Amino acid sequence: MSLAKSLDRRRLLLGGAAGLLLPGLGRGALAESPARIGTFPDGVSADSVFVGLNMPLTGVFSGDGSDLKLGYELAIAQINAGGEIPAVWGLKGKGVLGRQIRHKVADTEGKPNVAVQAATQFIQRDKAILFQGSVSSAEAIALEELASRDKVLYMVGIAGSNDVTGKNCQRYGFRSQQNAYMAAKALAPVVAKALGTKLKAAFLVPDYTYGQTVYDSFAKFTKEQGWTQVLKETVPLGTADYSSALLNIANSGADVFVNICFGSDAVASTKQAEQFGILSSMKLVVPNLSAFQDKEVGPELMQGVYGSCDFWWTMQDRAPLAKRFVESFEQKNRYKPRWGAHIGYLQTYLWALSVERANSFNPVDVIKVMESSKAQPYETTIGKVYYRAEDHQMVRPIPILRGKAPKAMTGPEDYYELLDLVDGESVMNPPDLFGCRLGSYT
Repeated sequence: MSLAKSLDRRRLLLGGAAGLLLPGLGRGALAESPARIGTFPDGVSADSVFVGLNMPLTGVFSGDGSDLKLGYELAIAQINAGGEIPAVWGLKGKGVLGRQIRHKVADTEGKPNVAVQAATQFIQRDKAILFQGSVSSAEAIALEELASRDKVLYMVGIAGSNDVTGKNCQRYGFRSQQNAYMAAKALAPVVAKALGTKLKAAFLVPDYTYGQTVYDSFAKFTKEQGWTQVLKETVPLGTADYSSALLNIANSGADVFVNICFGSDAVASTKQAEQFGILSSMKLVVPNLSAFQDKEVGPELMQGVYGSCDFWWTMQDRAPLAKRFVESFEQKNRYKPRWGAHIGYLQTYLWALSVERANSFNPVDVIKVMESSKAQPYETTIGKVYYRAEDHQMVRPIPILRGKAPKAMTGPEDYYELLDLVDGESVMNPPDLFGCRLGSYT
């Protein structure tokens, strides 16, 4: 092979990293990126790259995981085909830097060890240039650690624990969902204004990193609003019978039932709470709503319920990209996208945009682009967003919802009223509050 052809091939694999620079990202930063790291450049062929998708398709979080999967697959199909929607996002042509995205899906069962085994296969067998997905925060933390060990970029799926971008943050991991602190700080003033400031609250808390950090944050911010905690009941993940905990809550004298359970646990515990008379005597608040909690519990029980989420489909009235997402998702899947699907869709586009901004698949280049995104925010389905350089937490607006009464619903999926879209900057935790110390790039 001639020297000229060798250099041309090298430029092709590297994606011409030095050719395109963002404001505030100097040429020297890109020049420091290693020529070989993780699966780069071996995972970049002349015409394609591989992305691994990890999510629970069975178990407690299967509903959210299945929705997440459809969001990833819609974005990948659109990006590969090119056309109007990717162009509006800011992508050029078909694929990412001219490469088609290949992908495979692994069922993690919601278990961190299974998630790590699947992602390791994607890295070693398929030379994944990126892997994405999680529903359990414990999964996300384990996958972040794998990503930084093997130097392969990881985009966190659904995960609300403060620890994901706190004490367990990693240089190679990025999260688009708001953390527990952000959600609680956004939601607490809304529920205090609506329900009252001198109320007694009882908490049902799943015993893992997500449940404990959501509890810590929501208890903190509701206390600042004048609420008093009268009970905290901690339950194992995957509990079938909540009788003991719910009996104590029913007898606690609380005005508000704060249910932090997620996925099918949220559905089961809410239905059982109704049987104990809790929902008729207390207001229900769900700091982080599950994707299909409304449908599976039913609007009769969810009416008047306050909560936060990543995205609700009526946001299509506020952002052109959201409207395109909702319409294209519904056309393909025959239902309105939930916020799991939105996370998968949004993340895939943001990774593709970051690769094209860097003009490289080198993960170090892509990370530095994402870390510099405050200077050049991404225009998305939820408005302008960016990743904070100090902890890789996305700064983004937070939807606050209230369940509609059945008679107020305008259609079978019109479960919630969008009360507010809280500005992300106003609810961010200090970047060092939860002990984040990002590791090295190499």
